[in-house]
Amino acid sequence: MEPNINNKDHEHREDEEEDQYGVLLYYKYTQIPDLDEFFTFYHSNCNSLSLLGRVRISPLGVNVTVGGKLSALKKHIAAVETNSLFQGTDFKLAACGRPLNDKVAKECGFTSLSIRIVKELVTLSSNPLLKSPEFSDAGKHLSADEFHSMLQRAGQLDKESTERDRELVLLDARNLYETRIGKFHTPDVETLDPGIRQYSDLPSWIDDNSDQLQGKNVLMYCTGGIRCEMASAYIRSKGAGYENVFQLFGGIQRYLEQFPDGGFFRGKNFVFDHRISVASSDANILGTCLLCGVSFDDYSSRLRCSYCRMLVLVCDSCQQRKGSVYVCELCKNHHMGVELVSSSENGRLSSIPQEIERETVSSDAKPSPKLPWRQAVGSPPRKLRILCLHGFRQNASSFRGRTASLAKKLKNIAELVFVDAPHELPFIYQPSTVTESHQNCTSPPSSLLQQSPPPPSEHCRRKFAWFVADREWKMGDGPFDPLQYQQQTAGFEESLAYIKTVYAQEGPFDGLLGFSQGAAMAAALVCAQQTQRRLLQTGEMEFGFVILCSGFGLMKLMEVEEEKIHMLKCPSLHIFGSDHGIDRQIANQASRKLASLFDEGCSVTIEHDSGHIIPTRPPYIDQVKDFLGRFL
Repeated sequence: MEPNINNKDHEHREDEEEDQYGVLLYYKYTQIPDLDEFFTFYHSNCNSLSLLGRVRISPLGVNVTVGGKLSALKKHIAAVETNSLFQGTDFKLAACGRPLNDKVAKECGFTSLSIRIVKELVTLSSNPLLKSPEFSDAGKHLSADEFHSMLQRAGQLDKESTERDRELVLLDARNLYETRIGKFHTPDVETLDPGIRQYSDLPSWIDDNSDQLQGKNVLMYCTGGIRCEMASAYIRSKGAGYENVFQLFGGIQRYLEQFPDGGFFRGKNFVFDHRISVASSDANILGTCLLCGVSFDDYSSRLRCSYCRMLVLVCDSCQQRKGSVYVCELCKNHHMGVELVSSSENGRLSSIPQEIERETVSSDAKPSPKLPWRQAVGSPPRKLRILCLHGFRQNASSFRGRTASLAKKLKNIAELVFVDAPHELPFIYQPSTVTESHQNCTSPPSSLLQQSPPPPSEHCRRKFAWFVADREWKMGDGPFDPLQYQQQTAGFEESLAYIKTVYAQEGPFDGLLGFSQGAAMAAALVCAQQTQRRLLQTGEMEFGFVILCSGFGLMKLMEVEEEKIHMLKCPSLHIFGSDHGIDRQIANQASRKLASLFDEGCSVTIEHDSGHIIPTRPPYIDQVKDFLGRFL
């Protein structure tokens, strides 16, 4: 009997297909009853099938990206589907080649199997103290066809169209390095690209741009859908005017499968596996080289910004330039006035900011021509960088001395950066009838007659302030008013501009630490950051947290924004003396009132039994470390 050649060819093709490499992506938001049981299942199943990649398990579901033979991936899907919790899960299975090289495989997590139990599947906010929105409140899912139809109708509206249809906006929930190479484009429909470095920056962008979303139909999209789940729920949690939020189910990946020619999507879809990006049949290139501007959208070289480590696009020709320093768009925006200048540093080019007028850590120091936050590839994880603002009539040098114990105990997790305030204060002196010692700042009086001692000599250290009462000083004719800080409200604009300059040259910083009047300044900065008032522009300064020690609020500055503030949502740590403390400078009630301006859900309070200091003994230092540890 003649063998059936056609059957053999079919079996051969099936064998080739089953041996082909593939990638599987899926997520599912659902209550996980037993995290350990799920961990055991994934560990056993994925290892037995030789799957590599990432598995994240949280109390609210799973997020999986794994690669292996198509036959093994199909067996994995079959095993997962036996659990009723995964009913309705969208399994995205794609055949593809193996990783291009070890570097790509390692960066994308395809050299090993990583299974972790985590608090959240995706981190919506970098604020670890804020509660995530309920995933059950996510926007309505739209299939690729429904999503396409809504965009199509929006592009064909006429004057008789309803207001509901007319108010349509597209919101891209992805990071800047993703949107560089591809995004949706529909005539007559506004596409909002937040231009964020990481997903956890999206809530802040939504807060700052909520007026562009309120009262409109918001169509959201991301790579595969998971980021839209929480982000859409966050928008809807804002209440009235934010109800009509929709999301592309299955993300761009499912849309391109439905519309192979790209539909309304232009460019490539960035993916977080070794494929790097997925294109439609449309050959248009949206991305451009960071250095020369030529059309380019290939991330396979995995080049990154020399400062923040975000992926950048550099064409093959520009990659041949030895010693190049790559500065992404966001870092350039953070460092306005900073330009790339050739400098000999071990035979390589380095980035040096243009020097600008500013005060530094000590009054006689010179500006340092460097970006101290730059981290070399392969170096240990960067510590938290905290900008420290001293109190009234202090300076950076003295404050550094006063916080030496704090810096020592935080040396493994934080770097404290000190600067002088911009307002230099003349010395105030009082008449005296007896010989007084002025700690080498003055000469002893020549007699015991009632007279004014001579002005302090130039050898005295200069003193500074963030706020002042007036510009003219004179000899004091009585004891100092312990409540003088309540009248010192002038000079904020100058201090704000000064800190913007410091941030541009020395930043970015992870957080702020303010002591006494410095805490008042830090609180005013947080207020300005949240309300974007005055000279502060979006993204110009961003602080992830604030530590307010013996703080008080300058309500004359902050009450202007009372209607906008509601509650300051910046993660905050408040350290001040208790009712029984001996802080004679700032009353407990003043610090407590300042703390009340911050959202309780993202603030921590430490009351101590000491004076006008930052305590560093247990248990206080342990609480400080615990707060900072959430941002590492």
